[in-house]
Amino acid sequence: RAARIGGQFGSFQGAHLSHPGGGGPRRLAEGGSGSGIVGREGFRAEGGIRLHEARVGEALRLEGAHLHHPAGDALCAESIQVGSRIDCGEGFRAEGAVVLTSATAGRAVSFRGATLLHPTGHAVDARHLQTGELDLRTARAEGTVDLRHGRLDVWHLPTGTPPAPVHLDGLTYRALEPQLPVDRCLAFVARDPDGYRPQPYQQLAATYQAIGHDDDARAVLLARQRHRRATQRPLGRVWGHLLDATVGYGYRPWLAGLWLTALTLLGTAVFRAAHPKPVKPGEGAPFSPLVYTLDLLIPIGGLGQRNAWYWPSDYVQWLAYALVAAGWLLTTAVVAGVTRVLNRS
Repeated sequence: RAARIGGQFGSFQGAHLSHPGGGGPRRLAEGGSGSGIVGREGFRAEGGIRLHEARVGEALRLEGAHLHHPAGDALCAESIQVGSRIDCGEGFRAEGAVVLTSATAGRAVSFRGATLLHPTGHAVDARHLQTGELDLRTARAEGTVDLRHGRLDVWHLPTGTPPAPVHLDGLTYRALEPQLPVDRCLAFVARDPDGYRPQPYQQLAATYQAIGHDDDARAVLLARQRHRRATQRPLGRVWGHLLDATVGYGYRPWLAGLWLTALTLLGTAVFRAAHPKPVKPGEGAPFSPLVYTLDLLIPIGGLGQRNAWYWPSDYVQWLAYALVAAGWLLTTAVVAGVTRVLNRS
């Protein structure tokens, strides 16, 4: 049965709870209600503790507590409702899973400075967690952290190297702290044990857009397309590589300009050194290597050079064919990339 102390649950500071005969987590106020639970300053629990569906008016304070149940749940607080904060930081140590599934805390949930050890499963299971702030700074976790479908205002990112893998699908938040480089944030998404999921990328990009970091948002969306490409069939991957190299999936359209410039310089140099022959001698404008190259690369319209000259040299003629093909590929990639971005917007 649940151990309930008065109307306040009470304090377990310095207490040592154990199961002489083993068994599951010790039940403390399961399904009950009260103003607060304090288990600080040397609190120990062998076999873990259980606070399933408890209602706590103020706070659950477990800073410095040691909970030991490596074969199961060190702390099971599924569906707990806490008015202010759940504090499992500053020396908190759990050998076994910390379960906060569907938990609610009005202000914050903190694992700052905690040690969370459950290498064979979830070190923290916080699916559907709802709170103002989630603090994972300086937390050391062996095992995964599950935040799927949680709702946060501020997520204080873990700073460990490397951080524990985090399940992120469905997690929403308004802000990230600290403002790490975008590559560091993408590392959390890329290490998701569930593999490619679009929502974590979209959430991260939206967060950057909200603070005016549009370049970082585009970098996140580009990373999403690259991660998605790895899940596609071979033909899709080939087309994806082409879009990436030419226009960055539409998020780097300036790449098409670089390709166009490079191909224009190549064609102009080669055609200037060669000697074309007119299709109809004495007719048409004089030969211009630059205009001829642009006429090959631009598939729509015409500048009057492409059909007026031909090349006696096979390799130069094949270069002309290649430039025509490159022009069509670039145009197709630009249209596909821009359309993709507009559709996503």
